[in-house]
Amino acid sequence: MRVVLFTGKGGVGKTTLAAATAAHLARSGRKVLVVSTDPAHSLGDALAADLTGEPVELEPGFFAAHIDTRVLVDGAWAQLQGHLRTLLAGAGVDEVVADELTVLPGVDDLLALGEVRRVAESGLWEVVVVDCGPTAETLRLLGLPEAISGYLERLFPAHRRAVRGLLAGLSRGAEPAWEKTIDALDGLAEQLTGLREMLGDHTRTSIRLVLTPERVVAAETRRTLTALALHGLRVDGMIANRVLPGPPPSLRGPAARWLRERHTEQQAVLAELAGPPLRTAAHTAAEPIGIPALLEIAGSLYGDDDPAAAGERGRPLFEVRRTAGNGTSMESEFELVMPLPGAEDGPLELARVGDELAIGVGPVRRMIALPAVLRRCAVTGARLEDDDLCVVFTPDPAVWSR
Repeated sequence: MRVVLFTGKGGVGKTTLAAATAAHLARSGRKVLVVSTDPAHSLGDALAADLTGEPVELEPGFFAAHIDTRVLVDGAWAQLQGHLRTLLAGAGVDEVVADELTVLPGVDDLLALGEVRRVAESGLWEVVVVDCGPTAETLRLLGLPEAISGYLERLFPAHRRAVRGLLAGLSRGAEPAWEKTIDALDGLAEQLTGLREMLGDHTRTSIRLVLTPERVVAAETRRTLTALALHGLRVDGMIANRVLPGPPPSLRGPAARWLRERHTEQQAVLAELAGPPLRTAAHTAAEPIGIPALLEIAGSLYGDDDPAAAGERGRPLFEVRRTAGNGTSMESEFELVMPLPGAEDGPLELARVGDELAIGVGPVRRMIALPAVLRRCAVTGARLEDDDLCVVFTPDPAVWSR
């Protein structure tokens, strides 16, 4: 089973390329589902088909659907929310405050991701292609499992959920309500863990960034690569869409001059892009709508290559290496090395918060739990080496020997 996620800045053609990729995979003989988590739901327009929340077979082995988050929110989440309100009310929390405490930001996006995981693990399809929203929404979407896990742990810590008998008294005798709430919370925690594992497993999931060869779009693409790396998610391919051909030297006139200038500018932007492997899709004269037009694009884009093939295994979220000393020597020095492509565009922020390291690149923040050896050290420096953030740690005399 493979999951291929497509995202990019709004208007770059990610929906078209996601649909084209899915159609191409289906024509190769695999059973494929393409789904949209984009609130705009333009996938049906690209396929020239009426889509609903239930998969529709457009061609033999080729299915498509929209994920309707309203139905998901009104279903599973509403039930959990009701359990939480009952629990909080039983503990003496005001009803209005209880309502506010059970509002989970981004829950609709989280449920959409959960639905992607459900259909991917159902065994009904060999490949699930996902048309995600624009990059800003996708970054929030892909970062939700970890963020909401932290929220859940702060609100109802796992070690306290495990000791059900001690906490049942909070609900003033309403043990059945507490048991249902705990079961629901444990189910949510399990789902979040499964989502994080699916997104971070390159053998199951690929993330593809779509862009157009324009400097503003390329700059956002670099920021997206950095943000995804900060979340421990790796992009294994980029697609530059709407690439113009160079005009023949014999062509003259204003149109030829414009085409030549645009071609030169696009090639300059593409030459500056660094990172995952890059494919290019030519600018078509007519808007590609419908499966035949989409297959034509995919054919020129992939040739005989497999669009669902996993890229090379990426580096881990971070590595710790010793750069001086040995054993428990106070002269020891360690470096935490984290791949952050594009981090030089910054701004980059670092802060030590207890046993965690807070890393910020632009608007994206991530808390990294430090390994045991680094918890007994102090941060003494940091630098960027190419695409790597290197944070230097030396032993803290107050706690090193413990």
